[in-house]
Order: sequence, then structure tokens, then C-alpha cells
Amino acid sequence: MAPRSRRRRHRKPPSSVAPIVMTPTTIVTPMPLTPSKPGPSIDTLGFFSLDDNVPGLSQLILQKLNMKSYEEYKLVVDGGTPVSGFGFRCPQEMFQRMEDTFRFCAHCRVLPSGLSDSKVLRHCKRCRNVYYCGPECQRSDWPAHRRVCQELRLVAVDRLMEWLLVTGDFVLPSGPWPWPPEAVQDWDSWFSMKGLHLDATLDAMLVSHAVTTLWASVGRPRPDPDVLQGSLKRLLTDVLSRPLTLGLGLRALEIDVRRIGGSTVHVVGASHVETFLTRPGDYDELGHMFPGHLGLRVVMVGVDVANGFSQSTSTSPLEPGTIQLSAHRGLYHDFWEEQVETGQTDHPDLVAAFHPGFHSSPDLMEAWLPTLLLLRDYKIPTLITVYSHQELVSSLQILVELDTHITAYGANPFMSLKPEQVYSNPNKQPVYCSAYYIMFLGSSCQLDNSQLEEKVDGGI
Repeated sequence: MAPRSRRRRHRKPPSSVAPIVMTPTTIVTPMPLTPSKPGPSIDTLGFFSLDDNVPGLSQLILQKLNMKSYEEYKLVVDGGTPVSGFGFRCPQEMFQRMEDTFRFCAHCRVLPSGLSDSKVLRHCKRCRNVYYCGPECQRSDWPAHRRVCQELRLVAVDRLMEWLLVTGDFVLPSGPWPWPPEAVQDWDSWFSMKGLHLDATLDAMLVSHAVTTLWASVGRPRPDPDVLQGSLKRLLTDVLSRPLTLGLGLRALEIDVRRIGGSTVHVVGASHVETFLTRPGDYDELGHMFPGHLGLRVVMVGVDVANGFSQSTSTSPLEPGTIQLSAHRGLYHDFWEEQVETGQTDHPDLVAAFHPGFHSSPDLMEAWLPTLLLLRDYKIPTLITVYSHQELVSSLQILVELDTHITAYGANPFMSLKPEQVYSNPNKQPVYCSAYYIMFLGSSCQLDNSQLEEKVDGGI
């Protein structure tokens, strides 16, 4: 265990700073989660921040989903049983109410409840994704909307097709890589490697009963097959972006995955997204990226980890070629003291954080600071992803001020290709999950703030 004086460093107040040839088996160990610990939740902060741009939007969402409070919303999201009349009589009602949560004027931000009797919200006919209370607002908003209208068409389709992931009807195709792993450097090479087999799998999905039922229930025309196939490909990259980005980190940081007993990756700040829809086979691609690996253990730690996701504190050696997914609910620096330092969980070979968001909020920065200092002081290879170039710059500046040794950063070749719309600000440029990465190891960064800004501004 670390000396007490050293561990206290990780709890100081924040400073002013506001990148197989055999098919592996994925094991999910069915054990209950530890009790939730207090701490800022990025999911909670995100939900209530909707009202900053559209006053009353959070309440509209709860109303349309037949919920009385955010606590009930979170309970349902986590798979619990709500206490009120949550539920829908048929798929058509469900999709209609879900679409109703997007109904507010993109220009003046008025909600349906604020409209006069003579007005009604109508969507843009091109993207079917933003609404206006009348022609005047739509004309005034067109200069901003025209820049994103085409991308928002994709968002509108993906939002519906994603339901196939929720129901489990869309199962990600997987299998040993026919190409050498070093030849697969980005999505272009990954799709080329999968070739005709992947296309046949997606084509079969498009003529399935699940897709037919979906589009019969949503109350809008079914798009052309090439549009739907494009959506399935984007959804596929969205799910696989996380495991392949972990592989990118393991490669770049030269971590030996053929170590006897297996290797361990901790995903810190894991949100509901990383755990709720995660299926046992989703991380198989990480194994295919490292043929001959001797076991990969992926532990997701965060205050928003979904209920029902497994927890395992076993340190027993993994079987070669297997991937074990597990989770722990809580803050990472607490998890470190309670599980890692006591030997109940293996020391990580890599720590990753997908969209930690510590640059965006003093509360989140305060929560992340003990973890960032811990990772720095224990010289743990660390990978962070962010949504945009602006977030990259802000996050790099914070890490430089914390004296971390940044080893690499740049555009992520395995970023999600699914555009993400800002819910309450629909005409803001969409972003892409894990678009950029930062890697650091230990302390003593060689760049000062002015050098870093100059390098980032000059291109990555």
C-alpha cells in the first residue's frame, strides 16, 4: 500500500485549471454491483443542463416518458421498475413519445406548451430532425441550420436504427481477422478486411422482420436500403470504437498482452453508455486485434455504471484468448485504495477514460483531480478520448498544468462515425465519440502552455 502521505496528495482541492487466430470467448461474471457512492454524475449534470438552452426541456422529457422525476428516469435507465405509470401501449406510441421529446423550436426554443393555439411545431423536411414554430423562425434559423442539415439527416435515421441494438436484434458481426493486425490501422482498412461477408450480414439485417417492424412503427417513410446500411455501419463503429480504441492504446504504449495470467485494462469514469448496452461479444474485436493474447480483463469503474452489469474482483489468471468484462460502481481513486492496493483487483496495464469531461465543469474537475494525480504519480499508462478539437486543446492544457508527461495525442483512427447531436442545441455542429485521443505516462511533460497551444493550433 502506498504511504499515507503520498495517497493524501490525490485528495487535495482542485487548482485554478477549470489522446487469432482463435475466436476469443468473452466472459461476463454475474455478481451484484457495490453500493453507489456519492460523487458528481456526468449523466445527471448532462440531463439538467438541457434546461440551460431550452428552459423546461428536462420536464418535457419526463412528461413524455410518463415519469415523475429524474430519479425515476435514472431508475428505469438502469433497468429498475418505476413506481409510476411508465410504459407504452404499443411500439407506435413509444416512438411517437420519444420523438415528442425533440419537439421545440430550434430558433426561439419555445416548447409545445408555450405555443399559441394557431401554431404547431413542424420539422425540417430535409433532415426531419429539428422543429420550428413557424416559417419566420425557420427562415431566420436557416443560415445556422444549413451547415448541419445533411448530417442531421443521418442523426434522425441513426436514432431510430439504434433501437435494434437495444432490443438485441442487431448483433455485431465478429470473427478472427483474416488480415495481419498491423495492417488494420483505421476504419477503412477494417471495413476492407471484413469485405463481402460484412455486406452480406448487413443486407440480411435490412430484410429482417425486426427492421420491417421498426419502420412500420415509427410513422415515417422507410429510407432507401443504402441509407439504412450506412446507418448500420455507423452504429457498428459506435459500438466497436471503444474496444478498438483500447487496442490503439495497448499498441501505442507497447503493452505486452502475452503476459502470463493476462492483462488488465481499467475504464475509469465509465458511464451508463459504456455498460448498459454492452453485450458479451462487443469486446471480441479487441481480442482479434491481439492474436495469441493470454487473456484480457476489462474493468469499468464509474458512478454511472448500469445496474445489472457484472462485478468481479478476482485476480485469478485468465484463460488464454478470453476477455472478461466487469464493473465497479464508485470513484476510481476510492476503487484504487479499496481494491487495487489491497490486492483484490489486478494492477492495471492501461487505464482509459472515454470523454471524462473534466475540462467542462469545476465539479467534474474536482472529482477527477484525485484520479488524474494518482495515474500520474503511479506512472500508469493512460489513454483519454474527447469529442472535439476544442476539447482536445482544453484537456491538454489541464494535463500540462498537472505536469503529466503527454506521450501522444491526435485524431483517433477508430473514432465513432455516428454523428452526435447536441440535444438542446440541435444546430450546433455534431461531434463524434472518441474523435481525438491523449496518452500520458507519469510526470514531467516537456511542453509548456505556450508551446502546446502553438503545436495544437498548427495541426495535429
